Amino acid sequence: MIDDNETFDGTFPFKPHFSVVPAFKMHYVDEGQGLTINYRVIVLDFMGFCKSETPNVEYTAKRHTENLEILVNELNLHEITLVVHNWGGQIGGALAIRQPQLIRRIVVMNTMLSMGETPEDECFEKNEKESAWFGWADREMADGAFEPVLRSSGVAIVGLMKLLQEFERNEASKAFFRAYSLPFATPDECHGVLAFPKSIVTGSFKPEKGTPENVEAVKAKPAMMIYGMKDKVLLAKYVIPVFKAALSNAPIHHLENASHFLLEDTPEEIAELILSFIKST
Repeated sequence: MIDDNETFDGTFPFKPHFSVVPAFKMHYVDEGQGLTINYRVIVLDFMGFCKSETPNVEYTAKRHTENLEILVNELNLHEITLVVHNWGGQIGGALAIRQPQLIRRIVVMNTMLSMGETPEDECFEKNEKESAWFGWADREMADGAFEPVLRSSGVAIVGLMKLLQEFERNEASKAFFRAYSLPFATPDECHGVLAFPKSIVTGSFKPEKGTPENVEAVKAKPAMMIYGMKDKVLLAKYVIPVFKAALSNAPIHHLENASHFLLEDTPEEIAELILSFIKST
């Protein structure tokens, strides 16, 4: 876990906020001057990541969704612009189908907005066969090295990011690498970073299924996809069609020079796209 007041040489200048309602110390950023002074921006550190604690409990998408839902209710949030990336697609998607009345619009980045529909399962199956990351994970799992490597994420995480997930950022500083490594300083602090991918590789992950009424309510929301086309984890050729089929009227922005961690690659462009989307919807 990262120290509460760590700023990584001033690159993360945000005041820490914490909720203890979910029975562990859960960190979140709550800023009125994030994208712009006109909007409130809230960013959650999931259990086992960054400045949130790493309790010795079962780490599942369902539990992460419950923690997110607790925070949303605690802060009395509504008219939410839900922005999801990576595993946020499964967690944020579950929140949306649980409480669609709280969501105003949705932004999806290099993930699927999971609503428990059949095309999502088919996409995962096809993607896993070609994804560089999942190919590595399957081999490591077969060799018995998967868990030891991820339990060593404090030293391995950045190498795995660069080798298998990629980021196109050229000016990465020591603070950048330290920010990704520091939460996983010991094996016991790696519960979260291990559980997410392990649940896919072992087949234990099951997406939450919403009621037909709630799924349709989510699909009726204004939505936008932003995709880093160099992604080697979740391949665009499989993920984008699933989004397009579920939200046929939603615009899709292809970022040709961004990868899976597109927020590291082209943050300014993404911020402008989101601001424009909010203003137009």
